[in-house]
Amino acid sequence: MSLNLASILRVSAQKQPKQPALTIGERTFDYGTLDAYARRFAGGLQGLGVARGSHVALLLPNVPHFTMAYYGAHYAANPVVPLNVLLTADEIAYHLEDSDAVAVVVWEGFFEAAHAAFLRVETCRHLIVVKADPTDTAAPEGCVNFTALLGGATPVAELPDTMPDDTAVILYTSGTTGRPKGAELSHFNLYYNAEYTSTRLLPLGSDTVALVALPLFHSFGQTVLQNGVLRSGGHLVLMPRFEPTAAFQLLAGHKVSLFAGVPTMYFALLHHPEAASFDLSALRLCVSGGSAMPASVMLAFDERYNVNILEGYGLSETSPVASFNVLDRPKKPGSIGLPIEGVEFRLVDGEGNVVADAETAGEIQIKGHNVMKGYYKRPEVNATTIVDGWFGTGDIGVRDDEGYYRIVDRKKDMIIRGGFNVYPREIEEVLYAHPAIGEAAVIGVPHTSHGEEVKAVVAFKPGHSATVEELQAYCKEHLAAYKYPRLFAVMDALPKGPTGKILKRELRG
Repeated sequence: MSLNLASILRVSAQKQPKQPALTIGERTFDYGTLDAYARRFAGGLQGLGVARGSHVALLLPNVPHFTMAYYGAHYAANPVVPLNVLLTADEIAYHLEDSDAVAVVVWEGFFEAAHAAFLRVETCRHLIVVKADPTDTAAPEGCVNFTALLGGATPVAELPDTMPDDTAVILYTSGTTGRPKGAELSHFNLYYNAEYTSTRLLPLGSDTVALVALPLFHSFGQTVLQNGVLRSGGHLVLMPRFEPTAAFQLLAGHKVSLFAGVPTMYFALLHHPEAASFDLSALRLCVSGGSAMPASVMLAFDERYNVNILEGYGLSETSPVASFNVLDRPKKPGSIGLPIEGVEFRLVDGEGNVVADAETAGEIQIKGHNVMKGYYKRPEVNATTIVDGWFGTGDIGVRDDEGYYRIVDRKKDMIIRGGFNVYPREIEEVLYAHPAIGEAAVIGVPHTSHGEEVKAVVAFKPGHSATVEELQAYCKEHLAAYKYPRLFAVMDALPKGPTGKILKRELRG
């Protein structure tokens, strides 16, 4: 039996072709039009000679073209590689090469970095540029214009016969060692996660109006909002970049009923000086994820807007939803809830033994229909990351006597800044490439609105020095905006253990 993620859009378009699907600014696309554009994009890829199974990368913000290209690629049986729009040219080139992408679709605002990367990756043969002005069909030399591509394409008529276990999306995530890795998610992984979210966890329907402030290139926004809401026949209101005043205007103006965000978004809305002037009475469902939601923020937001923020947990590797505080049971602020149906959690200690006692900490391991196929081209990593179907998350949790889980620490050094995962090793490698730096360590420090902030502690080589401003400018050149350190500290030498390993726990103080 075949399964294709684009059936989410196809079925809703067949049921209600004139129902609004996407709105951005003053422009709205109904389901029939959105589906037609997706099928045209598929035909455009085939016209370029992009073979079935070849990977197509997307470097797009929250604009309709993301959804058109996302489902359009699936109509052509091409796995999608969504890329963070904040990546630098160096980072884009790495992702294009590592993912074996043969085409990349780029928003014109990111063209300079994307084009520089594209020219360095011989295996990526097509750069498709999306212009903000839909009447502009021009394209830089050697590139393809998105609008012109659709205009000259023969639409794909039917969904391809992809299998449930075929790769649908490759989502890049990092680790504490090495460079970013692509989590291979199947059509079944993503389809079922969206179906379960939209029918069992959240009562979504054709009357749902959702604000899409979460980036669609991220698994949270992709599954819970794009795939979940469109599967239900609901209406997505796109917000390319979160800003609290604009968010309030969209929430009130479109009578938004579903808001999904990371804790920093809720914090910004809760503390906005003009919050009381906006009517959010239509809001009835709120979801939080990405990082731990402070209980005080959750309860204050619930009370002010008469909602019930439901917090969940997941990773790119788990499609992403793995556990959730559910509507029909009391929620526990500070908890990530219960494993979703068909998904198992277990806790293991440092020796790999399963922890059975309540309130005893252990690494969370996950098994179920949501777990990725593996990391793309990383068999040696997969062999230790997924063992007998159990995926090791690196997060340390505890389970109470009612089966609710709570994150208490991270086995990895990962920093969560504003809902984005930041991996110290990646930043440290950039710092060590600086000619003046002899030692470097990156840690997370508490931050009121972002949850954590990135801090770099460095020691200079003998006879070398640099100002904090110089170091920050250097990092900004080589790292995405959410990654580079905002805080720096300089020491004569970093603290080390007997083996010479830098002791980050002493730096955290």
